Amino acid sequence: MAGRKSVGKEARRAELGKAVEQAMAARGLEGLRLRDVAEAAGITPAAVLYYGDLDELVRTTYRQAIERYSQEREEAVSRFTDARDQLRACIDRGVATGPDDTLTRLLFEYWPRCLRDARAAVLDSSLTERQIAVYVAVLTLGQAQGHFTLEDPPRLLAASFVALEDGYQMELLAGRRTRTEVLTALHAYARAVTGHTLARPDSAGPASGS
Repeated sequence: MAGRKSVGKEARRAELGKAVEQAMAARGLEGLRLRDVAEAAGITPAAVLYYGDLDELVRTTYRQAIERYSQEREEAVSRFTDARDQLRACIDRGVATGPDDTLTRLLFEYWPRCLRDARAAVLDSSLTERQIAVYVAVLTLGQAQGHFTLEDPPRLLAASFVALEDGYQMELLAGRRTRTEVLTALHAYARAVTGHTLARPDSAGPASGS
C-alpha cells in the first residue's frame, strides 16, 4: 500500500511540474502566481501547497529542466563515435528550436534569480558545468582522433562554446536572431578553434522537440 501511495504521489508531482512549466511559459517567472499553477494543474491553491511553496516548486521544476536538457544533449552526442559528428550534434542539440522553445525558455526565465539567490546560482552552475563537460569530452576526443587542432586547453574552449551559446540563445529567444544564424555563428567558432569545418547547420531543430 505504501509503495502504491508513493508512486501516486510522484506521478502527481510530475503533473504539477508540467503545470509549473505551463504557467511559467504563459506568465513568465516574475509574474507567476500560485493560482496560475493551480489553474494549470486543475486543482486548488491549497492542494498545490501540499507539495511545497511556489519558490520550492519552481526550483524543483528548474532542476528537472536542467536534467532533461542535459540528458538530451548527452544522448545526442553519444550516438556517434567520431568527434566531428559529436561536435555537430552537441551544437545542434544545444540551440533552441525558436522563440517558443519551452524548455530553453524555462532555463533562461530562472537565470536572473542567480544574481541574488545562492541556491539558484548553484543550480545554474551545475547546468553550465555539465554542458562544459560535454564539450571537453568531444574536443579531447577530436584531438586524440586527429580531427581537431586545438591551440588552447579543451576546457577553455568548451567554456567559450557555452558562453557563446548563452549569449546567442538570448537573441534567439527574443526573436532577434534565427536558429540558422545562431548555428552558423557557432559553427564558425568551431572551425576557428578546431581547424575543422562541420557539416552545414541543420536549421530544422533537434530530432526530438523540447
